[in-house]
Amino acid sequence: MESQPVQRATLSGNLVEAVVQMIADQGLVAGQRLGPQRELAARFGVAVPTMREALRRLEGLGIVSLRHGSGIYVGVNHNRSVLPNALLPRADRERLVELTRARALIEPAIAEQAAVVRDPAGLARLTELLEEARLCLEAGDDRLWRVNVDLHRAIAATAGNTIVAEVLDVVLLIHAEDQRRILVLHGDPEADLEEHAELVRLITEGRADLVGDRMRRHLTDVVGAIGTDTS
Repeated sequence: MESQPVQRATLSGNLVEAVVQMIADQGLVAGQRLGPQRELAARFGVAVPTMREALRRLEGLGIVSLRHGSGIYVGVNHNRSVLPNALLPRADRERLVELTRARALIEPAIAEQAAVVRDPAGLARLTELLEEARLCLEAGDDRLWRVNVDLHRAIAATAGNTIVAEVLDVVLLIHAEDQRRILVLHGDPEADLEEHAELVRLITEGRADLVGDRMRRHLTDVVGAIGTDTS
């Protein structure tokens, strides 16, 4: 069935919803390929840059996956029942600080649990993401922000509790696109990579006695870098 052009007056909201509805209507599953950006833009009657922005928002929520040189694919979260609002406005600096502080309350305990459980698939994923982050940093690839988010999500998966992993997913995917801004405001992606490497090492070695504190300091450092007032 041919999709109707999106009305300009409500473009930002309708376009995101229209892509989600298209995935559902066609019965697509994670990993299946969607059409090229130009075809999708024509389908919904919008400009290519507008389509690209909507796809980036959907990528931030894990509903689609943008693979460089390959195309657009249905993401693993396309049929999740609990997801953050994809239409939230961009966060200001104060909101980003608040979000990171919230993460600092819950992620240290998750990291400790990951170091106890050390799910093999999770450990393998952490190693893979750490290497991907290194490659992104070396190449100046702007996907680095997304890889960093996925690494934190993989730590939760390594803890072996699917409910915990889904709860953290929701926290991390709130203002997902703004994670790109956090990386810019932090201003030191090399140091960020080193801290992530240490977290992965401690989890792999089972150092539950150390990794929680290191995660807390990692997120506190981010707050200090992006916040104008962290008191």
